Amino acid sequence: MSDITFYTNPQSRGQIVHWMLEELGVPYDTEWIEYGEQMRSAEYLTVNPMGKVPAIKHKAKLVTEGAAICTYLAVSYPEQGLVPKAGDPSLADFYRWMHFAAGPLEMATTSQSMGWEVAEEQRRMVGFGSYEKTLSVIELALAEGPFICGEQFTAVDVFLGAVLNWGMLFGTVKKRGLFEEYALRLQARPAAKRAVQLNEEYMRSTAS
Repeated sequence: MSDITFYTNPQSRGQIVHWMLEELGVPYDTEWIEYGEQMRSAEYLTVNPMGKVPAIKHKAKLVTEGAAICTYLAVSYPEQGLVPKAGDPSLADFYRWMHFAAGPLEMATTSQSMGWEVAEEQRRMVGFGSYEKTLSVIELALAEGPFICGEQFTAVDVFLGAVLNWGMLFGTVKKRGLFEEYALRLQARPAAKRAVQLNEEYMRSTAS
């Protein structure tokens, strides 16, 4: 039994954490959680009272929320190089853009998906301001490339890269040249491919 137990569903944001775990390259156990009764069960609610995935248990400590899990794993295994070292100026970029992706970008793409309109005079009241402004800010960050922390690939690229890639696939993120180049570069990584393969294999194994 490994130190990490990973709770996920193949058709969920758990794929982000699956990719992160494959990048990390340490042993982990996977618990596949089905939507519906199992995800709302008393047993699973002790893992995540929200009744959703992903979640991890690491040495008896529970962590939920994709961005938090990716950050936690990167910091817990610094020798894997998925977070800048203490004192490295790019550590500021790591925390800044991880939280931006989980906050303003998440809210902007959700509002876009739901068709929520934010009047111009109300934009100062919401964390993302406007959808277009949020995407433009991300574009500026990526212009420094090839990764968010410069030459170092980190956990931020896992989280942000997945959000942008899925957003473009499902129409909640407008396709822009830098976004497409970034997503393609990340999806070509062996760990990203392994995560996709693992999820696809599980879905095939449970198909009736």
